[in-house]
Amino acid sequence: MAQESLPLIRIGTRASKLALAQAEMVQHALSVCHPHTRFELAPMLTTGDRVTDRALAEIGGKGLFAKELDEALLRGNIHLCVHSAKDMESIIHSEIEFVAALPREDNRDVFISASGTAFHHLPQGAVLGTASVRRAAQALMQRPDLRICILRGNVPTRIEKIRRAEADGTFLALAGLKRLGLEAQATEILDRVHFLPAACQGIIGLTCRKDDEATRRLLTPLNHSETFAAATAERAVLAALDGSCRTPIAAWARVEDGGLKLNAALYALDGREHYSVERTGSLTDADTLGQSAGEELLSLGRHLLP
Repeated sequence: MAQESLPLIRIGTRASKLALAQAEMVQHALSVCHPHTRFELAPMLTTGDRVTDRALAEIGGKGLFAKELDEALLRGNIHLCVHSAKDMESIIHSEIEFVAALPREDNRDVFISASGTAFHHLPQGAVLGTASVRRAAQALMQRPDLRICILRGNVPTRIEKIRRAEADGTFLALAGLKRLGLEAQATEILDRVHFLPAACQGIIGLTCRKDDEATRRLLTPLNHSETFAAATAERAVLAALDGSCRTPIAAWARVEDGGLKLNAALYALDGREHYSVERTGSLTDADTLGQSAGEELLSLGRHLLP
């Protein structure tokens, strides 16, 4: 059968290098599972990509990375969307469903400095560039002397800004660096004890319309059940806290001893106060586990929420 005559499925993605690399992973996996279907990428420049001189919280939040994709999905211009799951809002459009997750990449943060200086060895009063309130709070917990400046842009752009000394250092997700073949740029990989990752960091999430059963069937073979359970628990933490990019929240769920273990934390913006909780349970209880952890954090640290 000629390639042109095969059914066509359009995959919505952001147009950044990392987003395209992730979408190509999905495109390849779908092509292997469904050789009699054509899969075409539909890159889009989102509002979150266009506006890079202000913090996301000032311009509408991390949902701006999905706005144009969701609109195209609802119009029927595309069949599915590929997201960095940590950029998805905890509550998505009622007609859209998070249906699959690829196996999780390493979810740790890395520190990058132009001088090769490790985070704890930065000089007094050094400038740390980040747009993440979580990373800023975690850094200030350990180094209250640091000065924080906004540093946004895609992964290569932020690395280049550090090379130009716009800040003494920054944090990035190891997963993104690995997917771009840039892990050698990391000065050091940070431990999860002091830098508990963002919810869903390292997870590629796939969404489609709730009423599109045909696309759902195409995506089902790609779903990694352990990663999806982890994402479900971590997103439930965010939902319980009404988490947004204004709120420093961290969450990490993983399979241990056949069950699901979840660590979550809520921080003050200045890093001077934080609360941590832990839950264990079965994979089928992922949503309940995350909700319980989020509700406990809310009871402990409601005064930290904006």
